[in-house]
Amino acid sequence: MLDIKGSIPALVTPFRDGKVDWEALERLVEWHIAEGSDGLVAVGTTGESPTVARDEHKDIIRRVVGQVRGRIPVIAGTGSNATAQSLDMLLAAEAAGADAALIVTPYYNKPNQAGLLAHYRVLHDSSNLPIILYNIPGRSVIDILPDTMAELARWPRIIGVKDATGSMERVSRQRALCGKSFIQLSAEDAAALGFNAHGGRGCISVTANVAPRLCAEFQKASLAEDLERARDCQDRLLPLHSAVFLEPPAACVKYALSRLGHCLEDTRLPLTPVTGETRQAIDRAMEIAGLLR
Repeated sequence: MLDIKGSIPALVTPFRDGKVDWEALERLVEWHIAEGSDGLVAVGTTGESPTVARDEHKDIIRRVVGQVRGRIPVIAGTGSNATAQSLDMLLAAEAAGADAALIVTPYYNKPNQAGLLAHYRVLHDSSNLPIILYNIPGRSVIDILPDTMAELARWPRIIGVKDATGSMERVSRQRALCGKSFIQLSAEDAAALGFNAHGGRGCISVTANVAPRLCAEFQKASLAEDLERARDCQDRLLPLHSAVFLEPPAACVKYALSRLGHCLEDTRLPLTPVTGETRQAIDRAMEIAGLLR
């Protein structure tokens, strides 16, 4: 089975003058690999997938896969609330050589559990790419309930879930229903320590965009059950976990990366640059994490 675990940055999509900044994207990929990230998600929601055009979306996945060259897993964000659109992206990701796909629950149109199963059945049966479900009820307003998750986990190419339910109990329940080999990844940076204790395998992380080495160290310690070391990393990271969610995470992360010289803070509307107060909070958090002097 594909070994997906540890610290997996939900990679931002850098822009310059309204276009994808390909040079900055290449630098970010190399930086994350050098800093010890265990994988990358290309064009997830932190990568501003709602405002990336279809051809851009496919090209970003292709270029990230080509840049990584198999050194770490690349998980392609291919979700949509339209099954046909998600399938189009999934097939493009498979053709590009991605290692897996991250597919969010259909948002806004609120399918019931039968609709979720039908959506994922089409995607599962139409591609050979391993699929990680993305369950985020707070944004999609639909929850993959544990019994539905158990059914999905029986399908051979549904290998895991990125869980943003915020429930630690859910991790243990899904472990019991879906089996120990079902990969559970936290979507909440601040909760990743408890998530792993319940049986999680890592985090698809916003903060790891900014502090990849420290997030990788945290995950390594946590998964090795070195709690003293993991808590020390958590203490240093917690202010940053909070700061990058004061406003939309993509905007916060891009500001932080601009402070490190890795890319511009440009976003696409409706996202706008973060406020002065948020900038100060991010700067302070980066200092605590040892990223700024």
